[in-house]
Amino acid sequence: MRTMVVLLRHELRLLASIGLWVARRRHGLGGGSTGFGYSRGQTTMMLGFGFVIVVESIMMSLLLRNYPAVQRAWFMLDMYTLLIIIGMHAASVVRPHVVAADSLRVRRAAHVDLRIPLEKIAHVRRELRHTHERAEGELNLPIAAQTTVTLELTEPVAHFTFLGRHKDIRLVRFHADDADSLVKLVRLAKQAEPAKHTKEVTQARSAPSPLPDSPDPTA
Repeated sequence: MRTMVVLLRHELRLLASIGLWVARRRHGLGGGSTGFGYSRGQTTMMLGFGFVIVVESIMMSLLLRNYPAVQRAWFMLDMYTLLIIIGMHAASVVRPHVVAADSLRVRRAAHVDLRIPLEKIAHVRRELRHTHERAEGELNLPIAAQTTVTLELTEPVAHFTFLGRHKDIRLVRFHADDADSLVKLVRLAKQAEPAKHTKEVTQARSAPSPLPDSPDPTA
């Protein structure tokens, strides 16, 4: 039952992503944050999948023309598959990675959304990798079999898999179309964090103390 609920929520997010894609809007941006796309490397592959589904639907409709009930069922299944493919691509477009003043939000389509506080990022670098071995404490999010950014964390952050399994992540590798700009902006945001914190502390310490209560003349 839980799996069905998870799948339904995922499909609803895909449908919502199609709506945002049509409206040319992106999810999760605002308040001075900056989005970085990662879908460029998979566009051709997604178009290929869609083309295969369309061709298959036409061919099966011809082959099953003497079995109208089966023909309709197969057609509906193909259209549903095509809708999911479009939704996955749309989600990749409208749900970019987000660099905010205090965090980096790493995403992939509608099924990965990991928010990492900047203070927990020890190192961030541009690193092109084409092979990714599974290891405890690592999260790899390749696009077209490659990642371009590597994050090393000072302490684990909680990540929940598609079906809700908890994992503690210390190293994250993901793809960004403009990896150089993303790495530069994260470094600048990290440098601004201590200055912002110092300014807030200074303002708090320099704030005027409340005046003492006046003595009660009737006392």
